[in-house]
Amino acid sequence: VQLVESGGGLVQPGGSLRLSCIASGFTISSYAMMWHRQAPGKERELVAGSPSGGGDTNYADSVKGRFTISRDTAKNMVYLEMNNLKPEDTAVYYCNALGWAALSFRDYWGQGTQVTVSS
Repeated sequence: VQLVESGGGLVQPGGSLRLSCIASGFTISSYAMMWHRQAPGKERELVAGSPSGGGDTNYADSVKGRFTISRDTAKNMVYLEMNNLKPEDTAVYYCNALGWAALSFRDYWGQGTQVTVSS
């Protein structure tokens, strides 16, 4: 089982990035998929969530209207489209999957991808 993020990098304020997360070893359609972030010296925070089986997505107030989470079940991938980026969005972004399999609760994490917003 693996989650691998990509797409991070250095971007100027006001710019955009799209993060990708590819899952292997399980099917994301049965899992809630989320993006979290952790800035230096701060606790990890939930940024966006997509429930299993469809349904409304959810966002932290700090990113609402700027970030969009989506999933492509055919590719077993999850995305985070980030627009109008701000310096305070600088953090390591992590992909996370939550769900049940074989009567056990599963909680999978990727290794993270760095996003730096700076001029």
